[in-house]
Amino acid sequence: MSMGLRRLYLAFSRSASTRLKVNKEIGVSGYALLSVPLTTFFLGTWQVKRRAWKLNLIEEVKTKHKAEPVELPDDLETLSTMEYRRVHIRGTFDHTKELYIGPRQQITNKDEGGGGIISSRSETGYLVITPFHVADKNITILVNRGWVPKNKLDPAKRLEGQISEEVELIGAVRLPEKRPQFCPKNKANSRNFFFRDVPKMAQLTGAVPIFIDADESSTVPGGPVGGQTKITFRNEHFSYIVTWYSLCAATSYMWYRKYLYRIKAV
Repeated sequence: MSMGLRRLYLAFSRSASTRLKVNKEIGVSGYALLSVPLTTFFLGTWQVKRRAWKLNLIEEVKTKHKAEPVELPDDLETLSTMEYRRVHIRGTFDHTKELYIGPRQQITNKDEGGGGIISSRSETGYLVITPFHVADKNITILVNRGWVPKNKLDPAKRLEGQISEEVELIGAVRLPEKRPQFCPKNKANSRNFFFRDVPKMAQLTGAVPIFIDADESSTVPGGPVGGQTKITFRNEHFSYIVTWYSLCAATSYMWYRKYLYRIKAV
């Protein structure tokens, strides 16, 4: 055997011997534990991608909401793809069939002064949902007129804001809301709702299941405070990223100290 081949053979033998030693020291349990830092690294990377997707979605929705309002489409099915898109409607309210969602805190986007009911920001109130007959479509939809404090929930206490003439308003399309976690179920045949159950609201009022959040410009003296659309998406991905990558770093170091460091020290 030539000198070169002998050296190659010896090197391979030492390498094979080292691999066997390492595998023996680590064992099946050691390799099983290695799956922990690998899995947490994968989950952290996945959350990075999810966060980028969520931030992009939020920006898309905000851009859609800021766009110029459009007329209510003839094909009402298209509204299912238009959530947060602002539309222009003209018609009259039917105040005899008001519904309420709450309790809710008032959303204040600008300095108060639009003429609606003014109250402390910390005060509990309700959203007033009123059937609205759209003149040029000959349909009745649901309009979230805005927020009123609890002591003004009775329509008789805010007669000034119960406008009867034809009005034009702009509002954001909203889709049915799933019952939030820990939120009570809506009571059957009650006009008070805990969350936005559009089909049930439509059934109670005889409206079609279309829901619009009126913007702040719809606010009238003594009436509900409009502009109660809150664009929010749960976005806790950054905290998940920190958690998973921290676990990855910690468990990687623990695995190194328990197995590789001990092998190197032998």
